[in-house]
Amino acid sequence: MDIGTAEKWADKCANDGELMMAARHWTGGLKLGIGDAELAIQFEDGSVKPGRTSNPDGEIHYDGSEETWTELLKAEPRRFYNDLMANVAQQGGLLRGGDQVVHAQYYAAIMRAVELLRPEGERYGVREADVGTPGRMDTPVGRYVHLDFDGCDHRVYFEEAGQGIPLLMQHTAGCHSSQWRHLFEVPEITERFHLIAYDLPYHGKSVPPVEKEWWAESYNLKGEFLRSVPIKLCEALGLEDPVFMGCSVGGLMALDLAHKHPDVFRAVISVEGALNIGGSLEELGELWHPQINNEYKARLMDGLMSPTSPKAYRKETSFVYASGWPPVFIGDLYYYVEDFDLRSSAGEIDTNRCGVHILSGEYDYSGTSELGKEAHEAIAGSTWVEMEGVGHFPMSENPEAFIRYLLPILDQI
Repeated sequence: MDIGTAEKWADKCANDGELMMAARHWTGGLKLGIGDAELAIQFEDGSVKPGRTSNPDGEIHYDGSEETWTELLKAEPRRFYNDLMANVAQQGGLLRGGDQVVHAQYYAAIMRAVELLRPEGERYGVREADVGTPGRMDTPVGRYVHLDFDGCDHRVYFEEAGQGIPLLMQHTAGCHSSQWRHLFEVPEITERFHLIAYDLPYHGKSVPPVEKEWWAESYNLKGEFLRSVPIKLCEALGLEDPVFMGCSVGGLMALDLAHKHPDVFRAVISVEGALNIGGSLEELGELWHPQINNEYKARLMDGLMSPTSPKAYRKETSFVYASGWPPVFIGDLYYYVEDFDLRSSAGEIDTNRCGVHILSGEYDYSGTSELGKEAHEAIAGSTWVEMEGVGHFPMSENPEAFIRYLLPILDQI
């Protein structure tokens, strides 16, 4: 495997705007152990040069076999080799060393430096519909509706377009409804479905209530509260026999709704769904740490996406994560990793009362395809498809691919 010299690597890094912004103020370094060899660069207050750093407290190590690095450094790596942390989590081919906080602070720079070792791959473009002419109006119209949760008035934002069967759309953890923006511009969908994408309370434009001191409380998203949001929206908007579609946290909730509220929804579409994700919030402390900013969340999300998804859409998806209220992502993960568990009750879901459709992204290393298939096998009458070439955020990272997989489900509904 020929990856060049540390001098060439450092030169590439120094001339890459994305990396140099991510490495600002870093005094430390990155060492890659590639079999018996090593490759290293160092940073001095963000300036890069070849070789090991004299500040070992600021150095991060990733060590693996030459075979592992050969896969990781391909122009278009296969699933779980596209990202360092994906490989650690799912393949175990790499060992990571160094301070956890420093790693989180500079993971965006670390991962970008590794990307610069890959050969130039194919560039994937954006949809023509996303390059508008001046003055053009997009389709959805945004509004607010007041809903009561736990005795507090919440001003909940939603966008809507289309006609026909109501289709409520729930965003992922720590995000907001802009993830669904591409679907609003697809006449094949909006001619038959009334699309409604909403921001959960504390997310996006659904600002916190004025009747409680939310800033003095820990935020943890719990299932009872989460499930009540689409149900109360249906009531307030007078929706009859709607469909629910959610991704990630929303994908888990889709199955939760089919189990606990089958008479509210005619069908649910679970994107990146599972019966249980598992884990512990204690292991995710870097997601809300006073020395780590939201850029870490953004880069982590990039690693959950496919390298073949258009980069502009991947960066847009990450941008939304970097823009959120700092505690909200890890707070949403309370439901995702600790509160939600349908392993013992999935067989109770009656797909004659509420249809269940599950879609899993090939590159998603959190709600993996294996977990989606397991949910499908536990829910009689459900459908499941693995979406090739996409990851955890198909509707925003690669809308063209997602729409191809979604349309047959909407036809069936």
